[in-house]
Amino acid sequence: MNLHQFRFVQEAARRNLNLTETAKALFTSQPGVSKAILELEEELGVDIFSRHGKRLRRITEPGQQVLACIEIILREVANLKRIGEEYSRQDSGTFSIATTHTQARYVLPAPVAQLRKNLPQLRISLHQGSPDQVARMLIDETADLGLATESLAQYPELVTLPCYEWQHVMVVPREHPLASAERISLEQLAAEPLVSYHPSFTGRTRIDKAFAARHLTPNIVLEAIDSDVIKTYVRLGMGVGIVAEMAMREEPPNSDLVARPLGPLLGSNVTRIAFKRGAYLRNYVYSFSELLSDRLSRKLIEKAMTGEADDFDL
Repeated sequence: MNLHQFRFVQEAARRNLNLTETAKALFTSQPGVSKAILELEEELGVDIFSRHGKRLRRITEPGQQVLACIEIILREVANLKRIGEEYSRQDSGTFSIATTHTQARYVLPAPVAQLRKNLPQLRISLHQGSPDQVARMLIDETADLGLATESLAQYPELVTLPCYEWQHVMVVPREHPLASAERISLEQLAAEPLVSYHPSFTGRTRIDKAFAARHLTPNIVLEAIDSDVIKTYVRLGMGVGIVAEMAMREEPPNSDLVARPLGPLLGSNVTRIAFKRGAYLRNYVYSFSELLSDRLSRKLIEKAMTGEADDFDL
């Protein structure tokens, strides 16, 4: 048995048993994939896949156990490569970060710039997507580190830690009646046309839960994944915006938009940092994490990665 066979079996499972797609993903031929899988099955003495003719139909019960072992073996092979890279190229290589637009635009610039200043030979690659896509990039080892508010803690393949807390703010043009209101209620917001995030982004689930708890139905007239897009449509008078507080930090004091905190109404959100469980983390991953949040340290992350605790409160 060899690593090529393991990769073919793993990729076939990932590609819903489609050998054509498996071969394309691995830049090889379909007959070559079929032959390698058959040879591994013959050597092990079990069928990893059940078949109908030449087509794979499902993963067998022993196949499930074989796949679990293959995952461990290939993960450790990847860790060996990272260890070699770590000690042969201490301060160089490519650091891949998976995150959402809001984090990439408003949170990451300062720590990314500082890390690049500290390690000028390091290349940094930002991958932006939904929280679920961030999780998948970590699991598939496309990224070394993930950062998002939703979803990450729901994946058992990931180790996550709370990174920092934030709240939503209401954003309206300076001349809007709510701009001068001393207090804002959920009932007032529900009566307004609202412009906010898509349901899978930037704490939107907390917004929906807050309205539902009061038996209110918000009139959301536009959804977006980009805070700057939301602010653009608020400026055009389409409605009252609800955005993450960090999206308003760069607005000048004389801005045409006014922000009001909504924490008392909607509650707080926690952005989480995530790593693939069992992955080997290079030195610069720890360095970046410490730049990202004062509460994150190498010791804390190592403790979480060894499974000594499931979570660490803010």
